[in-house]
Amino acid sequence: MPESMTGFGRGKSEGAGYRFEVEMKAVNHRYLEIVIRNPRSFSFAEDPIKKIIREKVSRSRIEVYVNVKQTEEKLRLVKVDKDLALSYDKSLKELAEVLQAEYISDIYRLASLPEVLATDEEETDGKAVWPVLEAAVREALTELLEMRKREGDKLVRDLVEKTGGMRGIAAEIAARAPQVVEEYRQKLKDRIAALLGDVTVDETRLATEVALFADRASIEEELVRLNSHFDQFEHALRLAEPVGRKLDFLIQEMNREINTIGSKANDFLISRAVVNGKSELEKIREQVQNIE
Repeated sequence: MPESMTGFGRGKSEGAGYRFEVEMKAVNHRYLEIVIRNPRSFSFAEDPIKKIIREKVSRSRIEVYVNVKQTEEKLRLVKVDKDLALSYDKSLKELAEVLQAEYISDIYRLASLPEVLATDEEETDGKAVWPVLEAAVREALTELLEMRKREGDKLVRDLVEKTGGMRGIAAEIAARAPQVVEEYRQKLKDRIAALLGDVTVDETRLATEVALFADRASIEEELVRLNSHFDQFEHALRLAEPVGRKLDFLIQEMNREINTIGSKANDFLISRAVVNGKSELEKIREQVQNIE
C-alpha cells in the first residue's frame, strides 16, 4: 500500500570513541529533499546518509539531525609556528634598536604572542567511524519508514471510505438525471397548455424540444468517466509503490467531471449533490497531499 510522507525515527549507536544519536523527521514535499545537520567534522557522512535515504524514499522533505558525543579523549597536538615566532623576535629586536633599549630574546614571552602556539585535535577517522554512524542512521530510517507505513494504511482506509461516498453521490446524480428530463417535458407541456388552452399540443414538436433539452443536459458521459476515475483511484491505492502524483492527477480529473455536471444540471437536487461531491473531493485532495 502507499505510504504517508510524514514520519519520525530515532537511532542510536556507540563505538570507535563516539556515541551517536540520529533523528529523522519527514514532512510533505513535492520532491525528495534531504537536509542534514551534523558537526562539521562529520561532513564526510552527508553523501552516504543521503544515498541510504534515497534507496527507500522517493518524496518528502527529510531533516536528519546527527548528535555526536565523544566517549574517548582524542589526542591533542601542540603546533609551533616557528616562522611567526622568529618574525616576532626580529621585529622586537628592531624596535629595541630604534628605542635604544636592551633586548634579550625570551622564548616564553614569544610563545605567549598570538598564534605562535596552537592546539589541534586528531582528525576523525571516517573509515573507522562510518560503520558505527551508519547503524544509527539505518535504525532511524527503519523507524521512520514503519511510521510512514502505519500512517499510510490509515490514509488508504480513509480514502477508500471517502471514494465510496463519492460513488454514492454519483449514483444519486445518475438516478436523478432521467427524472429531470421527464419533469422538463411535463412542465413544457403544462406551459403550452396554459398558453394555448384547449388547442391540441403537437407531440412531435414537443418531443423534439424535450430531445434537445435532454441532449444539452446529458451527463451520461461525465458519469461514465467519473466512475472510471473512481476505479483507477481505488486501484492505485492497492499498489505497493509511490502513487501520490497519480492520485493528485485523478482528483483533478474528477473535479473536472463534477464541474461539468454542475454546469449542465438544470436541477436543484443535482446541483446540491454536486456541491456535496466537491466538498468530499476537497477532503480527499487534502488527504492525498500526505501520500508519497
